[in-house]
Amino acid sequence: MWFRNIIFDLDGTLIDSARLTGAIIDRMLQERGATRYADPALIRKMDAVGGEAMIAAVMGGHSSDPSAEIEEFRRIHRMIDVPADLAFPGVHEALEVLTNRGVGLAICSNKPQFLCEKILTELGLVQHFAAIIGSAPGRNRKPDPEAAHLALAGLGGTPHDTLYCGDSQVDLDTARAVGMAVALVEWGYGTREALSKEPDTPVLRSISQLLDGIGGHSRLSLVVR
Repeated sequence: MWFRNIIFDLDGTLIDSARLTGAIIDRMLQERGATRYADPALIRKMDAVGGEAMIAAVMGGHSSDPSAEIEEFRRIHRMIDVPADLAFPGVHEALEVLTNRGVGLAICSNKPQFLCEKILTELGLVQHFAAIIGSAPGRNRKPDPEAAHLALAGLGGTPHDTLYCGDSQVDLDTARAVGMAVALVEWGYGTREALSKEPDTPVLRSISQLLDGIGGHSRLSLVVR
């Protein structure tokens, strides 16, 4: 199959956001007198869910008001610097090549819009994306197809010429709700669980496989497994 565009999930797909999430929650726990640290495995497991459910699960007994705590988390996130090495290995180089070859790129994430933009800007990646669609008031969260449709519109693409690339069951369900082909990344947080339910899903072993699949100008082939 040939594609002119790729829509990427962000957390667990392009960036190792669990590291930053853990650092912020550790700070919140310490301010509450906790002696334990956030569980990285639990953060990765809850990543696709996000929001209040994630903060309540990771903070455990130290969570008393998830609605207020997720807002506190986001305020801290807004203020602190993004680690320069937060992107997974090879992401910077791959996005550069894809952009230079004319492949349209977009982000479709359940992370708040302002945090998507902040992270991508600080990592020096924002220029590669024709559309960055995160969560926002009044916008349905994935797997509802609204955000993916917005990303497609920003690309000027169609479900037939666009590949959706993510790391969770939420991403599989989102892509299929729009009618897009989908692939999971092997290194993703939720990939193993998603594959346990849908083992025939295409998997990218490395992001460089997207570069291997470029055929001619502005087109790529799905080369997986």
